[in-house]
Amino acid sequence: MLNSIEGTYRKGKVELAEIPSNIDDDTRVIVTFLRSRSIDLRKRGIDEAQAADLRGRLSTFAEDWNSPEMDIYDDYDAM
Repeated sequence: MLNSIEGTYRKGKVELAEIPSNIDDDTRVIVTFLRSRSIDLRKRGIDEAQAADLRGRLSTFAEDWNSPEMDIYDDYDAM
């Protein structure tokens, strides 16, 4: 049986977002590290006001971008 719980890696330990139920102590686990999807806009020269303006102008595309069919483009560079 697989049971997935989100967590955060910090200082050599994984902190779980919730306590798993029906899991015995000393149960073996596999941890998969996910790439962060956050972007530091300040490093790209975009302040909060510019980001809000951009978000507002691009919001008409959000439904299309967030559709499952668009997931194929998440790793576009790997193609």
